[in-house]
Amino acid sequence: MLGQRRTLTELATPTAPQAPHWDLIVIGGGITGAGVMLEAARRGHRVLLLEQTDFSWGTSSRSSKMVHGGLRYIAQGDITLTRHSLLERERLLNELPGLVERAIYLFPLRKGVFPGRWPMKMVLWLYDFLAGIRDHRYLNRKQLLERVPALRNQDLTGAMCYTDALTDDCRLVMRTLLEGARHGGLAHNYARVVQAERKEQGFAVAVEDRVSGERVTLNASAVVSATGAWADRFSGAEARVRPLRGSHLFIDPAVLSVNDCLTVMHPDDGRPVFVFPWEGVTCVGTTDLDHPEDMDIEAAASDREVVYLLKLINTQFPGCNVTRENIYSTIAGVRPVIASGKGVDPSKERRDHAVWGDNGIVTVSGGKLTTFRLIALDALLATGLIDDSEHRRSQKSKVSSFDPLENAPHAVEAFLHADQSDPAFIQWVLDHESVVHLDDLMLRRTRLGLIKPTAGIAALNGLRPQIQQTLGWDDAQWDKELVRYKGIHQRFYSVPAPASKGDATEAVEADGAPGQQAR
Repeated sequence: MLGQRRTLTELATPTAPQAPHWDLIVIGGGITGAGVMLEAARRGHRVLLLEQTDFSWGTSSRSSKMVHGGLRYIAQGDITLTRHSLLERERLLNELPGLVERAIYLFPLRKGVFPGRWPMKMVLWLYDFLAGIRDHRYLNRKQLLERVPALRNQDLTGAMCYTDALTDDCRLVMRTLLEGARHGGLAHNYARVVQAERKEQGFAVAVEDRVSGERVTLNASAVVSATGAWADRFSGAEARVRPLRGSHLFIDPAVLSVNDCLTVMHPDDGRPVFVFPWEGVTCVGTTDLDHPEDMDIEAAASDREVVYLLKLINTQFPGCNVTRENIYSTIAGVRPVIASGKGVDPSKERRDHAVWGDNGIVTVSGGKLTTFRLIALDALLATGLIDDSEHRRSQKSKVSSFDPLENAPHAVEAFLHADQSDPAFIQWVLDHESVVHLDDLMLRRTRLGLIKPTAGIAALNGLRPQIQQTLGWDDAQWDKELVRYKGIHQRFYSVPAPASKGDATEAVEADGAPGQQAR
């Protein structure tokens, strides 16, 4: 298990004279970095992962929560990406049931609106064929309204029904890190890599502990930068990443309730937006915008994006009358899309990943949550830690990457239907998952701060004695952490105040259209 954080001095202690302590240092604690750590550790390599903030703090806690092939990639002609995604989806469904779960998706059809029933049927036939399953059908108007009675029924003819999968992206990252740790890998959060310098026999990696202020230099034979939207910082090459922001709303389920994942069209631009049940609330998103802001500051949903998504909800579900007051929280994530350099709309950029190197450091960025295992294998191939033969064999391998965790509470393995405030689960998290701050616990290890009203403070107050005792916090430390958590939630996860007319004009100029294409 990850356990309590070690000191950097402990991580720097060599195991053999004049030999690099680490075979591989991975920079970045999102899903890609976690995947690289796991795949390297499974092969017996000494691997250390360093994350400058908290595990999954960036994109990997703010995705659309879907493990899917991506229907729109077929429309864009990217059959290879779709096929790889679907095969990895099926793999994860088999390996992590309860953490990755198959869900029903509905694509409502309306008279005179493209695509119609038969084009969608052809696309879904190919989708299922690539996945090796047969799991789509047509619902007539009556059947659809029985499933989604609140849906606007004007011009409604029916829906295409198929399946993809949902997950908790943070818990998927943590589960991958836990598996990597079981194979001997180590992961350290709040450890900022200041510099990675090529030496005669490997790399010298200068690291600063952002909790203690301690600084050390670690030695490694290879370095992988898996920092997502931050990738251009360490690559040493020409900038390749186009940061794109996508925002979501978490809605009170008593006001907007759905049992299936729906793809509905926005009235302003005709782009698809997801509305789906997630961990007891209703999630709506996403937007797709260039994000030119400072990447070291958390992304937050803009007022314009909130207005855009509320309009979608109240157009497609006119009887629900959803307002800002019904929004528990928001999230905004910055996707590391590999730029085409053609100045195209965000939605038209491809979602492939890329691996490149400069001065020996391997950089990997882009891609999808679903294909993290394949991305990790490509990164290891570039480092030379696996060869072409091992790479090909591993891509096609049927061997499971995950084994059940011993003595772990149910919620660790089956989080989507778990009680997140269960004391046994909270104790496991505090003991095994390197919690440093309250926001680590409330926004990432659990989602209580997103799926409960008022930042989940009521639940947090009930957990206070357990947290203080386990982490050794006195009342002064608790008060400091509570102020920190409330400030972060208010600034980055709450509903932004409505913009004035002048502010709204500036927001349009800064952001452009809030919706381009769902991921």
